[in-house]
Amino acid sequence: MIQLFDDSCQQCSKLITNNYSTSFSLGIKMFHKKFRTPIYNIYGFVRFADEIVDTFHDQNKMVLLDRFRSDTHQAIKEGISLNPVLHAFQKTVRDYDIDVELIDAFLDSMEMDLDKTSYEWSMYNKYIYGSAEVVGLMCLKVFTENNSSLYDSLVEPARKLGSAFQKINFLRDIKSDYEERGRTYFPGVEYEEFDNAHKSEIEKDIAQDFHEGYLGVLKLPKGCRLGVYLAYVYYINLFKKIRQTPASTLSEERIRVPDRKKVLLLFSSAVRNSLNMI
Repeated sequence: MIQLFDDSCQQCSKLITNNYSTSFSLGIKMFHKKFRTPIYNIYGFVRFADEIVDTFHDQNKMVLLDRFRSDTHQAIKEGISLNPVLHAFQKTVRDYDIDVELIDAFLDSMEMDLDKTSYEWSMYNKYIYGSAEVVGLMCLKVFTENNSSLYDSLVEPARKLGSAFQKINFLRDIKSDYEERGRTYFPGVEYEEFDNAHKSEIEKDIAQDFHEGYLGVLKLPKGCRLGVYLAYVYYINLFKKIRQTPASTLSEERIRVPDRKKVLLLFSSAVRNSLNMI
């Protein structure tokens, strides 16, 4: 039965999500049951693409990424793939009419990571759009369930929230990105010269993105609002820790939110949601 094959492939994407991201997995558990599988399918896809560029150092990454892109397009066109991650992903793409432009923009940003080590403003904005904003838009397609007017009204807030999350990741990972991958993402900021003035300007930009993104969270359907709000709260707490950390320390250690704190955030968010305090 094709249903057994579909279910097995989607279980693979769920396993990948649970193995790779505690925070994202917690957020998905807060969604209505109908949203969980398609979001697992999106995460499995983006996680594997990211693995190609960040992990497979003994392989020809460009060949692998080109093959992954080609296989993705073929899976979407044919409605089937023997790659379980791509089969699960294509099902979500077709069920929710996810624009292939979003998928290609994401893969374009992954390709940029293969050879770019620094960014000027236009490429920085293009990278953030492809690596983070479009992932939020893919998820938004699921959350709005083919309601095009609702989707269109939430596009800009979703992009802002994705942008804020990605910029915080850049700050959190500034040391490992530079030392392990040779990358510096922030335009005009050299790693050796990164200081509190640079950090403050970046944080102002993130704070504005957060403000605009939060307005969109409030307008999301109830079945997904708590899960997205939890991600927002997690990143707000990470952002607070980063803001309290001097640039010199941030350049030497990775700031994180402990797992125990994540669980507390989960419960407090659930309580606020039940009391209509989000």
